[in-house]
Amino acid sequence: MSGRRVVITGGASGMGAALVAALSDSDAQVLSLDITEPEGERVAAAAGAAFLRCDVTDKDSVDRAFAEGVRALGGLDVLIHAAGIAPSSPAESTPMSMWESTMAVNATGTFLTNQAAFEHLRERGGRIINFASAAGAKGLPGKAAYAASKGAVLGWTRTVAVEWAKHGITVNAIAPAIRTPMYEKTRASMTSEQLAAHDQHLTTLIPLGGKLGKVEDLVPVLEFIAGEGSRFMTGQIFAVDGGSLMVR
Repeated sequence: MSGRRVVITGGASGMGAALVAALSDSDAQVLSLDITEPEGERVAAAAGAAFLRCDVTDKDSVDRAFAEGVRALGGLDVLIHAAGIAPSSPAESTPMSMWESTMAVNATGTFLTNQAAFEHLRERGGRIINFASAAGAKGLPGKAAYAASKGAVLGWTRTVAVEWAKHGITVNAIAPAIRTPMYEKTRASMTSEQLAAHDQHLTTLIPLGGKLGKVEDLVPVLEFIAGEGSRFMTGQIFAVDGGSLMVR
């Protein structure tokens, strides 16, 4: 990753923040984008990365951040689009507001950031890595809006992988099952009975170990997809999930 110019969205927290730190340690030139300004600035500064505020649901905000950020980086080699939200609700009682906000961040955010990156990659090629989810491929009870939004991410990723291949741009999706602060908050909100049922479900869902992985499991895969070794791979789902999205 040394010298590669990388934009990471959602860099203020969770997997995005971990990737800002990890890729900076790998000597990449990293620009972190997030709507949460104080925390985003803190995470980026600690990693020696740059930071710009960006609302991935707003085209003007995205285009402005990419124009300013890529100019500062001196170009763009990789977009890692990690920004996302994962609210929970039974399908039949999912409110319209939750559906719209989830689609806006996860689906529209992918659309806007990928288009913005394309304008900077079309002449020289490069890598786009979108965060998908096993939920988008096989559904996830209790998270219908989230699963639908990630299904949209997968459909978009596979389509632009074909359309943009002629420009030397690879577009892949990563489907991680990784412990994050967001997940820890979800666990903390559960009753003891709910937590026991959840952990039991994970043992059947994730063959390797029966629990979510660590960021350290994700970073080497991201670095490979972002590097030159993956130049003949596009339109793929790279599942880092202990076997949850196993091919059947």
